[in-house]
Amino acid sequence: MKYFVLTLSDKGSKGEREDISGKIIQDLMNNIGGKLIGYKILPDEKEQISQELKELIKKDIDIILTTGGTGLTTRDVTPEATLEVIERRIYSMEIAMITTALKKTPHGMLSRAVVGIANKTLIINLPGSPKAVQENLQVLLPAIPHAIEKIKDLGGDCAR
Repeated sequence: MKYFVLTLSDKGSKGEREDISGKIIQDLMNNIGGKLIGYKILPDEKEQISQELKELIKKDIDIILTTGGTGLTTRDVTPEATLEVIERRIYSMEIAMITTALKKTPHGMLSRAVVGIANKTLIINLPGSPKAVQENLQVLLPAIPHAIEKIKDLGGDCAR
């Protein structure tokens, strides 16, 4: 599985904050056999994010994992940028993340993360918090390889 990590952070894009969340994504994805093929940090600018996603889905990438910009501030625009790009949402993956987050904190209900498919690429929005990235991605990991098979129209039946 080829994956790309896209970190959305005004401070991170200026070099004012270390991107710990992006490193956690890489560690978790590498544990399930993922191969990092790209990494980038962008500011929280909707047009810039959606344009980057549009360019990335043209490439041979199985998964784009974003981190940051899923909260409630006016600068949190990752879900809106993602919705401009995806063709189909995967609500159940979003629900799995929210359910997991709510087990840890009532603030979990404040995430607006989106998961969907664009041009046979799975796009997963994750929060910016390193702890939240760990918890949210961990719950999705068992389903990701099978999701990629299905998105690519590979593999057999879903019943196992």
